Amino acid sequence: MNNTKLSCDRQIECFYEYLLIEKRLSKETISAYSSDIASFGRYLETKHSKNICNASSEDISDYMIFLGENKISPRSRARQLVSFRGLYNFFISEKWIKSSPAAKLELPRCGFKLPQFLSIAEVERLLNAPDMTKPTGIRDHAIIELLYAAGLRVSELVNIKKENIFTSQGYIKVFGKGKKERAVPIGNYAINAINDYLTFSRARLLKQKSSAYLFVGQGGKSLTRQAVWKQLKIYSKKADIKKNVSPHILRHSFATHLLEGGADLRSVQIMLGHADLATTQIYTHVTRSGLKKIHEQFHPRN
Repeated sequence: MNNTKLSCDRQIECFYEYLLIEKRLSKETISAYSSDIASFGRYLETKHSKNICNASSEDISDYMIFLGENKISPRSRARQLVSFRGLYNFFISEKWIKSSPAAKLELPRCGFKLPQFLSIAEVERLLNAPDMTKPTGIRDHAIIELLYAAGLRVSELVNIKKENIFTSQGYIKVFGKGKKERAVPIGNYAINAINDYLTFSRARLLKQKSSAYLFVGQGGKSLTRQAVWKQLKIYSKKADIKKNVSPHILRHSFATHLLEGGADLRSVQIMLGHADLATTQIYTHVTRSGLKKIHEQFHPRN
């Protein structure tokens, strides 16, 4: 039973304000919470004529079954349940409810999926795809170099400011999840690509306008995550790469290639900005599969 006089919509708004101000979550993460909660709210109104603030455990369980019947993946269902737990735990902290209807429900089994990554040869082909005679091509080449050199999330990339680049010292300053700051080293190839972009491309794209952000579009507009995704799709097709190329596959490639080259897990964790080492350990399964192939190929008892 909900014990506050606030409307349900206002209670949910308070939760989003809490996520933004106190938890310091990114707008993208809060948007994911909002999407999950709104979808459940629409389901409840349609099926049970009630709102999410008064939902029961049975309502949530029915919704999880409904999602499964509609071919929603276990991973997506698990994420939604985590969103509901966060909402109801906030309601408890505000003393609006006494117990969470989502507390005792089990997370759907997600199964283990290895991250996909590009081979070094595929990365090279992707890097060679942009047209270096055009300002946008010089920019996009620098973007691909930086995504691969630093293992950045696309949200981190588009929010890098010009003042966060320290090419003479060989690193960039990044603000990751929860606005946590980290310094990430970048190699000579990425440094040269960024310097070329700053020298030959950025001013031509700005067209006498100004921007604090490193990467800009035509007329100085901020580059969006969607624009980066779109360009990578174009270049992957041009490079004849059959895999589903995205900014995140370059992040996976960064981590995998470092570990295959002998980097220690803790250092890779710091560079990726993972709060938990267990998140980084997924990449050890990828490198193990590579070692298994080598063992099968070369060991005399295989």
